Order: sequence, then structure tokens, then C-alpha cells
Amino acid sequence: MLIDQILPEYDEREYHQIGIRGDSREIYKTLRSIDFSDSVIIRTLFRLRGLPARSTNFDSLLQVGFLLLDEIPPEEFVLGLIGKFWTYRAQIVKLDPAQYGAFNQQGYAKLAWNFAIQESAPGLMRLSTETRIVCTDDRSRSRFKLYWTLIGRFSGLTRKEMLRLVKRRLEGK
Repeated sequence: MLIDQILPEYDEREYHQIGIRGDSREIYKTLRSIDFSDSVIIRTLFRLRGLPARSTNFDSLLQVGFLLLDEIPPEEFVLGLIGKFWTYRAQIVKLDPAQYGAFNQQGYAKLAWNFAIQESAPGLMRLSTETRIVCTDDRSRSRFKLYWTLIGRFSGLTRKEMLRLVKRRLEGK
């Protein structure tokens, strides 16, 4: 998987999956176009974090600082973000995707977030999302761990809701 190449070592990890009837191209296209702010849960949690709550789609994530690090349509794409996530505005570092791998300035955390689609049975696809975080030094690691203790379950709730939205969109349920 691409995420294994982009961030093979990490301090924290979160993984969720859901089964969806359909084909990978349709799921991939939906992921790249769906507006996650259709969910009250996501809209509320994003607003609390200071992220755009109105239109929360792939393009709007890129506008707030996420980087498209790599993709293999229709199998997987990986977004990246670097910042001080434990601060109110997260102090997002604006850089080019090519600079992501080499970034190691102390005091920050690097996040890699993927969506991957794999066939699990004929006509049934597994849509998964994984988030990995690595901190650039011990101090940022301890700050992030405290932050993750408080926010990790809400992050998981957001990711699970994203998977459910895609499933509902494609299966009409």
C-alpha cells in the first residue's frame, strides 16, 4: 500500500473499514467527489476544530493544507498534513508534496491519511481508511499523545462516518 511507503514508521495509528457492494472505480470516484459536510457529525466536529464545515470534500481538504502525496486510481490515495495538531489552529505547514518526506523540523507531527479500496469477495469491496502520525521529536510526541488521548475517539468517529457516507451514497442505504 502507498501509505506503507509514505509513512512506514509512526507513533500513532487509526484504522477503519467497511464493506461496500460496487466496483472500485465507482467507490474511488465517490470518495474524490463526496461532500462529507452532508453529515451533521462531520460538520460539527470539523467546525469545532476550525476546519471548513460547509463544503468538506477532497478539494476543500487540499485548500486547507492537506497534500495529495500519491495515488493509484482506483485503489488508493494518500493525503498528508504537517502541523502542531495539539494547538488551536494546528499551525499547518504549507509545503509542496515533494517536501513532505524530508520534513523533520522539531516540534511538529506528520500525518498520512489514506483511503484504500480492495476486493474482499466478488462484487464486495473493502473501503478502508488509515491515519498514521509520526512526531519529529520527544516533546512534540508527548504533546501529541496528550492531544490524541482527548481527540482520538472523535477522529475515529469522523473517519467511520466518512466510510458510512460513501456506503450510503453508493448503496442507497
